[in-house]
Amino acid sequence: MGQIPGRDGSRYKTFSRRAILLGGAQGAAFVVLAGRMYYLQVLKSDEYTMLAEENRVNVRLIAPLRGNIVDRYGRPLASNRQNYRAVLIAEQTPDIEATLDKLARIVEITPYDRRKIMRDVKRSPRFLPITVAEDLTWEQFAQVNINEPDLAGVQPDVGETRHYHYGSELAHVVGYVSPVSESEIEKAGDDEPLLRLPGFRTGKLGIEKRYDASLRGVAGASHVEVNAYGRVIRELSKDPGKPGQEVVLTLDMAVQQAAWDRLADQSASAVVMDVHSGDIMAFISTPAYDPTQFNMGYGDKEYRALLNDPYLPLVNKAIAGLYPPGSTFKTVVAIAAMEAGVDPSHSVHCNGAYTLGNHDFHCWKKGGHGAMDMHNAIKHSCDVYFYDTARRIGIDVIEKTAKQFGLGQSYDLDVPGEKVGVVPGRDWKLATQGVSWQQGETLITGIGQGFVLTTPLQLAVMTARIANGGYAVTPRLTRAIGGKLIVPKAAPKIEVRPESVAMAQGGMNGVSNEPGGTAYRSRIAEPGMELAGKTGTAQVRRISKAERDTGVIKNENLEWRQRDHALFIAFAPVQAPRYAISVVIEHGGSGSGAAAPVARDIMKAMLLRDPEIQQAINPAPPPVVKVKEG
Repeated sequence: MGQIPGRDGSRYKTFSRRAILLGGAQGAAFVVLAGRMYYLQVLKSDEYTMLAEENRVNVRLIAPLRGNIVDRYGRPLASNRQNYRAVLIAEQTPDIEATLDKLARIVEITPYDRRKIMRDVKRSPRFLPITVAEDLTWEQFAQVNINEPDLAGVQPDVGETRHYHYGSELAHVVGYVSPVSESEIEKAGDDEPLLRLPGFRTGKLGIEKRYDASLRGVAGASHVEVNAYGRVIRELSKDPGKPGQEVVLTLDMAVQQAAWDRLADQSASAVVMDVHSGDIMAFISTPAYDPTQFNMGYGDKEYRALLNDPYLPLVNKAIAGLYPPGSTFKTVVAIAAMEAGVDPSHSVHCNGAYTLGNHDFHCWKKGGHGAMDMHNAIKHSCDVYFYDTARRIGIDVIEKTAKQFGLGQSYDLDVPGEKVGVVPGRDWKLATQGVSWQQGETLITGIGQGFVLTTPLQLAVMTARIANGGYAVTPRLTRAIGGKLIVPKAAPKIEVRPESVAMAQGGMNGVSNEPGGTAYRSRIAEPGMELAGKTGTAQVRRISKAERDTGVIKNENLEWRQRDHALFIAFAPVQAPRYAISVVIEHGGSGSGAAAPVARDIMKAMLLRDPEIQQAINPAPPPVVKVKEG
């Protein structure tokens, strides 16, 4: 074949080059495409298979069962129970408001509830269920089931909720759980995905809050197949997770109930503790709130009523109530005096008043007590004796001894809100008020008035340290977590002489068990169960000279807030102290008339619960051995 001549030959060569270049480009593109396909389908096969599977299968968290809270004998205090509820799937109803109107004919839906439901609907995908009513009675739950065809989008459901077996009786100890707040979610970030689960609750107060991490448990997971819109098609597998740990408290619920029954109608508090281990056996603050209502949600009206209640049910008075200790403080002043070298037989004559400069400091007994030594001064609660003693030893010794015996301290007791109180002294006054300490303030401190402020818990600790011979026992509320027993630390010895503590013990015994003692009428008469106590009456108002001249107004003739606080501390049994108690009744009048009988009854309930004490009082008779004849 001949060559293509001239111009046509040149065009042929150009076409051939372009064809070769185009073919080469196509070949290169094919090689790149084939390489990419090999990379995606062979080298990256497992990874993309996994991604596709993740798009098809969702892993959803399951909230674990919350751990139980029990008393020292395993009696349940907080546990879980079935929660009958109604949920709403927004996409299944054309009119949410109309559906809620129909549901409100069966269960109460307040305006607050309705606003919350609509807010939750806007925040969540429309195919996810939203809780619209919970804690339904069986009758309400049955009606929801019966009327389900007429309640578009509403479905009956059974979940779990927190159950508080003793309600208000333990509210200030156990606390409560409630829905997770926005601030909690923001603070946790992505570290706590459980907090984002609808309906999940966390501890907000008390033991529920202190041990929330232990009680919460480990989340489970549900593997579900979903479509492209995220709607569940079926469940593939399920792991229920790990329940929360059990928390065992030191409380004895039988004693707790006995104390609650004695104080339930008053604004008061009581603490019972083991003088050796520090175990708190009863911990009362009345009145209190219903923790279940916080779990389910208090209404605005109900919560305002709690805030405005003059008896302050939201305040844990056992650790946050601050009171002048009154004459209960004289036990510490007596120990301080012994440590300062005061002879307990030293006598002070009480004629009803003690004069310092141009000011008279009055005794509670208008005519006076006559000659008083230390034992009788504690027994009769003579103010003049302790005015004189406080002046002689000075505020520095009193301040030191009061702190040694547990006043003016906090104990990190697993429940929030604990206050330190005030044990006044020279440095304290200069730092807080900018002026120097005055001798008259020493006198008034000597009878537990003036600046000194204590909590009922501190008074129980003070009493326990006196009862156990001067060992710095520390109170505690938690006995075990997750089956692991918490062993209390050995209490160190307080640097005071045994005879100083013995004097306080003997004086308290005289208060309760010797005729003429201020609490003799509230003694425990059963042999082996005797208690030793100290009354206290703390003034909350100033009594003018004019009122003293005409006659001091009796507590029962004053309005409630103007009446004296009533206090009583005690330990028992006298011969082998095991338990200490403090009782404070706000504006209760006198310690001997109001607080002492209550403390006696609570202590008696405690002693009857102790098998060792009962065995010592009533030893079992020796077994009868029959002798065979012959």
